[in-house]
Amino acid sequence: MEKSRTAVNYAQRPRIGVLLTNLGTPDAPDKAAVKRYLKEFLSDPRVVDLSRWQWVPILNGIILNTRPAKSAAAYATVWTEQGSPLMIHTQAQTNALSHIMSERHGDDVVVDFAMRYGNPSMASVVEKMLDAGVEKLLVLPLFPQYSGATVGSTSDALNDCLESRRSMPNLRFISGYHDNEDYIAALALSIKRYQAEHGVPKKLVFSYHGVPQRYCDEGEPYEQQCHRTTQLVVDLLGLTEDSYMTVFQSRFGREEWLRPYADETLADLPSQGVDSVQVICPGFSSDCLETIEEMGEENREVFIDNGGTSYGFIPCLNSGQDHVAALAHLIEDQLAGWL
Repeated sequence: MEKSRTAVNYAQRPRIGVLLTNLGTPDAPDKAAVKRYLKEFLSDPRVVDLSRWQWVPILNGIILNTRPAKSAAAYATVWTEQGSPLMIHTQAQTNALSHIMSERHGDDVVVDFAMRYGNPSMASVVEKMLDAGVEKLLVLPLFPQYSGATVGSTSDALNDCLESRRSMPNLRFISGYHDNEDYIAALALSIKRYQAEHGVPKKLVFSYHGVPQRYCDEGEPYEQQCHRTTQLVVDLLGLTEDSYMTVFQSRFGREEWLRPYADETLADLPSQGVDSVQVICPGFSSDCLETIEEMGEENREVFIDNGGTSYGFIPCLNSGQDHVAALAHLIEDQLAGWL
């Protein structure tokens, strides 16, 4: 089970609240907990936008009877004594940002976090912040690139939290930071540091979570923002065009998703003479199942089994000093006029 997270001090009745949100995690790496989590996650029409009459029978009749056991086994490989990596890193980011805000702004600002799916729920944390006296609320979903399935869904959940309240806080919502200068610099520095220790590969692979191609065809800016992030990091590092590429991971179902697919690409690279790669996942603010297990382990096997000789995984920014400083700067820019 997840251990209790660090309590946030609301004793001083802060005027301003900063709410970090992430996607979420099961409460434990077992079938029952994973099934609860997947049911909430996959029931969101922002995540799967098929007609409910079409999707619900598939979800309840097939997916929730087959996928939880497999996913639980995967979660078990990344789980720690402190809980899931996503929970640990999000808590650490919150603690670090809370310390910075306290040092700079005293008791006027409180920083807390919630998960879009699972615990701690957005509803419970928003209610706690408002009941504690927060009058102005800034919400920062920890997804650099905008997608309706992440940032849009977080906005939906926030509105649901507030719709029954008699009074509303002043609200600000950060819908993305894919081209934020500090975020780009932190990514570039993480690559430099990793390569200083492990050497430079023949190909640096930027891997982002995939979405159905249809979503972007219908106007979602996600694909463009992913490529923009890659290009800004590449420009800052001064990389040549043939030394990097962008791929998309974690697809499921039969629908066409954003290409090129990470697994297929990594399987094919050795036949093209690329026998050493390093992978970074700039769309994830915290390491989690999709980075540690899927990109750090599963796709490593794909690459090596197809003739690759060296596969490196560059960890997410997590609660690293440069990342926390970038988030603090982003938050304070958005709090202008409130502080």
